[in-house]
Amino acid sequence: MSSSPGPESLVVVTGVSGSGKSYVERCFEDIGYFCVDNLPLSLLDALVDDLFSDRTPKKTICIVLDIRNPDFAARFPAAWQRIRARSPGARLIFIDASEDALIRRFSETRRPHPLAEGRSLLEALGHEREMLQEVRALADAVIDTSSLTVHELKNLVAKTFPAGGAEPGLVVALTSFGYKYGAPADLDLLFDVRFLANPHFVPDLRSKTGEDASVAAYIQRDPETAGLLSRLDDLLGYLLPRYEKERKSYLTVGVGCTGGRHRSVYVVERLAESVRARGFTIRVRHRDSARAPFVVG
Repeated sequence: MSSSPGPESLVVVTGVSGSGKSYVERCFEDIGYFCVDNLPLSLLDALVDDLFSDRTPKKTICIVLDIRNPDFAARFPAAWQRIRARSPGARLIFIDASEDALIRRFSETRRPHPLAEGRSLLEALGHEREMLQEVRALADAVIDTSSLTVHELKNLVAKTFPAGGAEPGLVVALTSFGYKYGAPADLDLLFDVRFLANPHFVPDLRSKTGEDASVAAYIQRDPETAGLLSRLDDLLGYLLPRYEKERKSYLTVGVGCTGGRHRSVYVVERLAESVRARGFTIRVRHRDSARAPFVVG
């Protein structure tokens, strides 16, 4: 009789071609997972049964599966349903990236897309994304690697999936951004704070960010600020335990302002304090704060 894997003993990684699945696999390998890449779907059940059988020492496993498998998109949902029925703690991670990022990566590596035969790269990317819609919808977490550095991605994997398969709890990623550069694609929750007083229009504050004390003081003087932070804290205080109860492993919260330098940065820093105080693991990222201030000429 097979033993059931622990809460994070089995992680399956999939996603679109060029999104960074191979690097994610190396990240899991670095933290002690036994990794298998491009496993034929027909062997998935047998591998899980063998690795978690009573005769085999317990392992933490990462399996990478993708469109290279024949009929992957059609066959995987049923295979995943069987795995989850046998191992409720198994986690499915979908790695994604923006179209621009994927085009750039394929151009830099000069590798053909797996579905490129008879199609342009743009057509192949669109076809793959359409095929994987159902698979993506099954994922416990979607990680967009479009603007993540390799170090940020490695840290994210290490924090979300501790070595040895220990229960990590919910990891909350807080991201500030500027709407003028587009919203991140992987957000679970999105808050728009463009109604707060904007330090951009104060010459002495324009070049600073929301982490600066003078910028923070300016935003705090806006009578709307305290009410916003109180309501967001209450909302997250209500939602996070419920997401954790549903065994969601990763939650991405985006806070946006116009340029991503002042208001969104300030609000993310305040939310990080309150979320950390509630006992959750957090990751803070200010996507656009290092960009040069936008000046209307």
